[in-house]
Amino acid sequence: MRSFSNLWYWIALAVVWSSASYWVLGVPFDMVGKARKLGGQAEADLEDMVRINVARMLYIGRVSGLVLFGFVCFLLTTLAVLAFWYDVEFAQAVFLILFPMSIVGLLSLNTAKLIEAGQPTGEDLRRRLMRHRFWTQVIGMISIFVTAMYGMYQNLAVGPGF
Repeated sequence: MRSFSNLWYWIALAVVWSSASYWVLGVPFDMVGKARKLGGQAEADLEDMVRINVARMLYIGRVSGLVLFGFVCFLLTTLAVLAFWYDVEFAQAVFLILFPMSIVGLLSLNTAKLIEAGQPTGEDLRRRLMRHRFWTQVIGMISIFVTAMYGMYQNLAVGPGF
């Protein structure tokens, strides 16, 4: 259960954050570039995909958002207590992935609300998606940095054989 010295943990961390910054509101980011370059049908496809995913996210948020929020808070609190009160390294590793991802989830929900309220199209929609991706990447960089520093500290503090 030595998570921070396990190569698979660091691979999983990289996959989680690369996936989070590639899929912007459930839309692959290459569609944004394709819509900017080609316009026309590619732009219409992007707008349709964003409209569908925004409606889906907001529907889930409105129907079961409070229950999901309570469950996520319970899960994160349980992980935090196991991780930092009882010093369970596996819980620390999972918490350091899930907590920043929950912030990205809230950011995604907020961006979906802004898109629904403003109904942007064309360049405005692409700008909104690029801004969302930028902040997701900022959160990811901070998260990876904090996780790396904490993981190095854990590996040095615990030492081999324990």
